[in-house]
Order: sequence, then structure tokens, then C-alpha cells
Amino acid sequence: MTLPPSGTAPTTPTWKPLDERQRRVLGVLVEKAKTTPAGYPMSVNAIVVGCNQKNNRDPLTAYDDVDVEQALDGLRTHGVVSEIDWTGRVSKYKHHAYDWLGVNRAELAVLAELLLRGPQTLGDLRARAARMEPIEDQAALKPIVDGLVARGLMIELSAAGRGQMVTHALYLGPELEALRARPSAAVAPGHAAPLPRSAATSESSGELQALRAQVADLAERVARLESREGAP
Repeated sequence: MTLPPSGTAPTTPTWKPLDERQRRVLGVLVEKAKTTPAGYPMSVNAIVVGCNQKNNRDPLTAYDDVDVEQALDGLRTHGVVSEIDWTGRVSKYKHHAYDWLGVNRAELAVLAELLLRGPQTLGDLRARAARMEPIEDQAALKPIVDGLVARGLMIELSAAGRGQMVTHALYLGPELEALRARPSAAVAPGHAAPLPRSAATSESSGELQALRAQVADLAERVARLESREGAP
């Protein structure tokens, strides 16, 4: 089972934003290390099953071996996952999220739930994270959230109070911008706020296509004007 190297969080975390598949794979590795240590470290096939399971996941996915292997390659490049040395024929992988993120056990449980489900209320987050580490109530969750927010690992999407929405900060830039731009009322209290299957490829690419269409239209108009001016 993957454990933090000491009782205190590392002082020099090295975390970076991750894409959607990398976040899901990392969340699965952390979750399984905590909840089913007998099956950890994990093979690619086991990670695929974990990514695509229908409970405690949002959005639902249909990743295959190639998807997961590509995500693992990226995570290894970032230094958050490694392939273990062992005598079996199937490769297995473990995470190094404690050092990479600079967090303790309870903090990693909270972040793992956000990686698996995205934005959610503090009430839902406490209940879900408590299956991995003991977090008795909202009062116990508050200092965990405050610490993660202060270190830039968690984002508050709505004002403090009943139904407050939060999420992790490991989104890529375009995803994070799209998420911050959403009105908090668009997120139903008590439910995760599913991002589009990569906000970067849905909202951002849609805006890009619209801009391209406008540019093409303007270029056509300019060409027409120039042809008229050049006509005898």
C-alpha cells in the first residue's frame, strides 16, 4: 500500500496540471491503494476497469488499454507514477502522489475524490472521502479544505456556506478557465458538476470554430471589396 513518507507533508511538491485521462488514472490508483490494497499496485487492465466503473465516477468513461497506457506515460513523465520492478509478466504501476502533491493521507483522500468526480459540495465530498480515510464530519473536513485551498491545490467555486462547491486545481488552463467562468447556479447542490468530456475540447474548441468562421467571413468580404475596387 502506498503510504506517505512521513507524518508531515513534503515541503517541495512538484505537481502540475493533468489532462482528463491522467486525472482519472491517478484518482483510481490512489483510491485502490487506500480501499483495496490487495489489488495494488495495479495492472493496466485493472486500471481500465477502475476508470470505467459506474459507481463513484463522473463523468462515466469508456477508456481502453491504449487510453490508459498513454495516460500512464504522461504521469510517469510528470513523476507521479512509476512501474514497479517485479517478476510477473504483467506490468504494474504505483503512484507517488504524497510527495508529488505534498499532502498527507486525509488530504490525498479528498483530492482523489475530486479527481474521480470533479466539482462537488463539501457535504458530498466529506462522505465520499471518508470511505478512504476517517473524516468524521464537516468540522473535520474544514481544516483539510482550508489547507488545500491555501496551497493552491483546491478551488472554491462558490461562496462559503451550505452547499458550497469545490474542486481540485489540477485542470489544464483552458479547462480551469471554462470552469471558473461557469455561474455557481449552474451546479446543482449535492451533485458533482460534470465537466464536458474535456472542457478544453468542447467549450474551447467550439469557441475556436466560431472565431474561425467569423474570420473566414470577414476575409471573404474583404476579397469582394478589393475585387470591386479593382474592377474597371
